[in-house]
Amino acid sequence: MDVIEILPRLHLLRFPVGQAYLWRDDDELTLIDAGPPGSAAPIAARLPGRLRRIVLTHFHEDHVGGAAELAAMTGAEVLAHRSDAPAVRGEVPGPSPVFEDWERPLHAEALRHLPQGGFERPSKVTELSAGDPLDVGGGARVLHVPGHTPGSIALHLPTHGVLFTGDAVATSPVDGRVIPGVFNVDRAGTLRSFARLAAVGARITCCGHGGPIMGSWSPPSDSTTTPTPPPPSPS
Repeated sequence: MDVIEILPRLHLLRFPVGQAYLWRDDDELTLIDAGPPGSAAPIAARLPGRLRRIVLTHFHEDHVGGAAELAAMTGAEVLAHRSDAPAVRGEVPGPSPVFEDWERPLHAEALRHLPQGGFERPSKVTELSAGDPLDVGGGARVLHVPGHTPGSIALHLPTHGVLFTGDAVATSPVDGRVIPGVFNVDRAGTLRSFARLAAVGARITCCGHGGPIMGSWSPPSDSTTTPTPPPPSPS
């Protein structure tokens, strides 16, 4: 796991597939996403304070894989949107992506880098809805951004100008271009969510895959038609 400072209170935790973000409010910490299975121990070893909560942007295993173990280790609350929470808990299978043809080899490659087999699911998940406030960063707001999954969420910290997008937004490893997320259950929905998140006007946008976006950004004019090789995401 690589740890990259974005701000003194904000760090990117990068894994072979996927990434998470650690936000610090004094001695209380919030983790946005929890990495793939096997991530709990390396995350716990780098916590500089009490982990209060784990906010999951969606149910895919590269984002929730470490959540159950980390919650058991730290007592942190696990939160997810109500539409994805049953899949996060493992009560139902999450809906499968509807692949574009060019996404299939990328998906197969991403799967090669994930641990094989099942993983522990968090049994207790606090269910979120659009507009819910969270006591993070002086007041955060939950945004429902469906498309990648039915219950995908973003988290906006307006006091600090920081936006966590989950897999609704990514940056290309090829040229750094801002692109919509891939492997979606509803690509049209993802594009609508992508445009909505651009309109937030965040100063720092923390994507589910790829580097953070510093400054405001706009959806590229060809985002609905031009596939760009994206960072790997397995689900």
